[in-house]
Amino acid sequence: MEPSIRRSLFRALICAVLLTFPLGAASAASSKEALTALGSPNIADVSKGIASLADSGEPYALDVLLALSAEELVVDESGSLFRKSEATTSVLVPGASPAPQGKTRKVALNNVARRALDAAISRLSLTDDDPKIRLDSAKKQAEYPDEAVTEVLRSLVPKESNAEAKEYMLLAVAKVDLHSPDAKRRTEAAKIITRSDDISLASDLEALIKTEPDNVARTHLREAYDAINSRLFRINLVANTIYGMSLGSVLVLAALGLAITFGLMRVINMAHGEMLMLGAYSTFFIHQQFLKFAPSAVEWYLAVAIPFAFVVTFATGVLLERLVIRFLYKRPLETLLATWGLSLILIQIVRLMFGAQNVAVPNPDWLSGGFELMPALVVPYSRIAVLLFTGAVVGFVAFVLKGTSVGLKVRAVTQNRETAAALGIPTTRVDRWTFGLGSGLAGLGGVALSQLGNVGPELGQQHIIDSFVVVVLGGVGNIWGTVLAGVGLGLANKVLEPTTGAVLAKILLLGLLILFIQWRPQGLFALKGRSAEN
Repeated sequence: MEPSIRRSLFRALICAVLLTFPLGAASAASSKEALTALGSPNIADVSKGIASLADSGEPYALDVLLALSAEELVVDESGSLFRKSEATTSVLVPGASPAPQGKTRKVALNNVARRALDAAISRLSLTDDDPKIRLDSAKKQAEYPDEAVTEVLRSLVPKESNAEAKEYMLLAVAKVDLHSPDAKRRTEAAKIITRSDDISLASDLEALIKTEPDNVARTHLREAYDAINSRLFRINLVANTIYGMSLGSVLVLAALGLAITFGLMRVINMAHGEMLMLGAYSTFFIHQQFLKFAPSAVEWYLAVAIPFAFVVTFATGVLLERLVIRFLYKRPLETLLATWGLSLILIQIVRLMFGAQNVAVPNPDWLSGGFELMPALVVPYSRIAVLLFTGAVVGFVAFVLKGTSVGLKVRAVTQNRETAAALGIPTTRVDRWTFGLGSGLAGLGGVALSQLGNVGPELGQQHIIDSFVVVVLGGVGNIWGTVLAGVGLGLANKVLEPTTGAVLAKILLLGLLILFIQWRPQGLFALKGRSAEN
């Protein structure tokens, strides 16, 4: 037989074999090898198995890789893979053994394998039937673009039905195409970034503009750069406003009680900041007691901490007024020195009881986290809660002072002590309970501070000066002046800090305050009354 005829017959035989061979056999062999590699103790084999399984097209591939990502993938002595959680062990591959044989071990990963796994999961998720899974995967690709997945994304964009997922896919491709040798691709990438909400490429775009040889591409890169800066400005403005208002709310709570007591008794109470500190430590104490005696109800410890902190600081304020401050009325310099000494004593007592190190008061679950107000701007629930809490406290104080007989007596004594005493108002008792109320309000401020940061013995010292600034700026003894001054000072701090720095911002604000007092010594709102006007 001629060699050419033999070769033709051999090719025909091969074709016949291939035609009769099951179409899924090669794929099955490939996926079987991938599963075997995943179960290998060799990390390099695991990385190869991840890539092979992702390319196999098997419907169970994503489930296996997700189990591996969750550190729940185990292999038994026969090499079969299972998903093992705390409660159950489940089969991942159809047709596999229903239960592990012998001992199992967890499939281990290193950083290289982890990166390969994340890329594989993201690539498989892009074609999932669930639009939410596709959207989450597209977001990850846009955040961490992978050049190896770019062509896959480029092919999926026309088929994607979810508009938001499509935009994230385009953004992921654009981030890679910014560095493409093709000027048209760089131009299209810049256009996509211009219309997106992304703010992560400002420095990259600034560098690319300087080296871009194509005039058209350079123009669009500059437009993208300007668009990102505009977005950053808006985000920073909103963020500084929110954070400034939350800081101002803390200042309002700290200064509200001081404004009342200073307006009533003209006492320079340098221990007022320590009432904040006592309120914060009271919150910490209640949280610890819940953890010890009622751990199942610890999420609601604030419901007990708020009244407890108020009672503790109210009682402390009454005690200090009875033991020390009542002997120093009309002697402001002596009250300043005495209350400064009291503040040092309170700090040392807290150090002996709780230690000198700062302590953390965890937010309840319902105050943890936040919501996305704008792209790249997450507002913590704790700060929103502080704003609402401050509004409730201010409303409570306004009701007490304006709508009760106690408030009427306080206002009368504040405006003209001698006349109020002549009319039968017990000014000594009013002083005592008002000082306690002012201290209790500072304690509520300490509760709010405990939800925004760590609690330490020096907490009060950090806020006492700002509290006096708020009182003087708003007008001594005026509630609404205190609120306006506190929120305004907090906003001014947050607006100035990004451009001037925290220290220079504080100096500028104090300088402006001095000029304001020279122009209007009575503050924003002056008290009415004969004594107040003198």
